[in-house]
Amino acid sequence: MKSISTLTEFIESGGLSVDIADMGRRIGAIPRETFIQFEQTETAYPFPLQQKAWFALTLADPKQRQIDPMIWFIHFPLDEQGKLALAARDEMMQFLMESLGGKPNTDGMQGALENNPYAFQPKQERLAVFHARLTTALNQPASRFYGHARAYYEGELGWEQWSFIGYQGIADLAARLNQDGNTRRIAKSIPSLPPSPLEALCHCLESEIIPDSIAKALAQRAVSALRQEAPNPQILTAVVRGLSQARSRGIRNGLFQQLLDHPLSQRSDILAAIAGRAWEVLEDAPLRQRFLERLAENEAGQDFFNGVLSDLLYLPATRVAMQRSLRDPNRSSHLSHTIGNFFAHVRGG
Repeated sequence: MKSISTLTEFIESGGLSVDIADMGRRIGAIPRETFIQFEQTETAYPFPLQQKAWFALTLADPKQRQIDPMIWFIHFPLDEQGKLALAARDEMMQFLMESLGGKPNTDGMQGALENNPYAFQPKQERLAVFHARLTTALNQPASRFYGHARAYYEGELGWEQWSFIGYQGIADLAARLNQDGNTRRIAKSIPSLPPSPLEALCHCLESEIIPDSIAKALAQRAVSALRQEAPNPQILTAVVRGLSQARSRGIRNGLFQQLLDHPLSQRSDILAAIAGRAWEVLEDAPLRQRFLERLAENEAGQDFFNGVLSDLLYLPATRVAMQRSLRDPNRSSHLSHTIGNFFAHVRGG
């Protein structure tokens, strides 16, 4: 009999289905095959954050479809290559074996992670986005906050009445772009939104593939902000996150180019938003080089540069491209000096 060594195998051995979602950089599905390869240490975790894998497992019993699925939120430490630390996986499996008597069962699974060191509770905002996406995928109704959010983003309640809008309603709205005229509603609202409800909306939109109408409205809002004598960084950081998964790379990359050409892009919050939530833009070589130049000029100094660069070199999607740019002979002398300091820090010099 084949031994069980992974979470996926263990759960499915009890007749349960499992869906995996990343809970770190953004909220998004991870294909089963990709996750199994990660569990078997064949590949690195695709979206590491703080050198850990943060993910949700949605467990369901196909025989009891009327029962809501169970959710496990788990984090695992990663090794220097971004792969699963085997000791953590084995300890997790041991905890589960002891808790469930060696075999998963529907009755015991709910409390199986109690006092488990690898379980975690997401922040309420992340939890709202996760549940909005889950109910959408399961064709379940949105929360009771959804109608109020729709009315607000329609402009019916007055733009200053945003403090009464439940965050879950905003998440439900963003997860249902193809329903109830929400794409039109959101795109129309963006020019008028105060910074805080715009920020909340963008934090939810970062986990969605957004259509061109919303992307154009976000980009124009950022351009308008950049033209101000004192641009509001809250608006710009929000738009970076909201545009991160725009269907149109042209709209997204064009705005990012304008942003990186502006002195305000030396701000650590804007640079962190690009690296942490919109890393795909760094596939573009000129944008990547401009980003690195601005990162070297950042207001927080060398330590911030070191942290962001380390993160991007650890992220599978950006590692090779970043290494290529670090060797670019056309980089500025200031960037070269800052990179040199980074490697001296890495070597412990």
